[in-house]
Amino acid sequence: FVCTCDSDMSIKKVDGPATCDKDECSTNPCGMGQTCNDPVKTVASVGDFTCECGNGVKTTGAAATCETDECAAMPAPCGNGQTCEDPDKASNKLHDFVCTCDSDMSIKKVDGPATCDKDECSSNPCGMGQTCNDPVKTAGSVGDFTCECGNGVKTTGAAATCETDECAAMPAPCGNGQTCEDPDKASNKLHDFVCTCDSDMSIKKVDGPATCDKDECSSNPCGMGQTCNDPVKTAGSVGDFTCECGNGVKTTGAAATCETD
Repeated sequence: FVCTCDSDMSIKKVDGPATCDKDECSTNPCGMGQTCNDPVKTVASVGDFTCECGNGVKTTGAAATCETDECAAMPAPCGNGQTCEDPDKASNKLHDFVCTCDSDMSIKKVDGPATCDKDECSSNPCGMGQTCNDPVKTAGSVGDFTCECGNGVKTTGAAATCETDECAAMPAPCGNGQTCEDPDKASNKLHDFVCTCDSDMSIKKVDGPATCDKDECSSNPCGMGQTCNDPVKTAGSVGDFTCECGNGVKTTGAAATCETD
């Protein structure tokens, strides 16, 4: 008599049982990316092979349905401030998720958090004359840059409002008898105030008191025959000139009344 293996009709044995050693995985019965395992290859074991997904899901005798969204895992597989995408979650492919930096979508990493090194100051997000500082450039630090004014005012993640009227400072930045003007107080520019001599509007000084050297006697403010003397010509000395008569009579800041009998 003849014994024939049902799983492979080419294997026969006369006068006794045949040795039916058949690897059912050799025909690739599982789905793409799945692992086939046929632990028992002897007769009567037909259909006992398994198809296994990388995540542990398996089925016996047929292709397994392997669907895993790795982006839904907890804890989240990507870093803070990153976008996770699993392009092939309907297959058996694991470790194929992609982490993308939100701050720079060109930076991506497969199977792990991306290193998002983005200098947010490179786009010049701050106002004119302001200093931008991005101390942490790694993933999760989007929007932590600061815009700083020269006077110490700063804001995080947006242009600062830098408005400083230096002329309003106390003590007054200009000298006595001088006019102070800050032409650009709505910007970050400091030390741009102007001190102008009231006695001579052509004399000006930026970032500090002007030296107002004005000889008030040059306009001949005294009466005929009187002597004018302006001993102090610096800032704050406006009106301190004297008009002197020959007999010693004198007055400050106006013509003297010189009467001599």
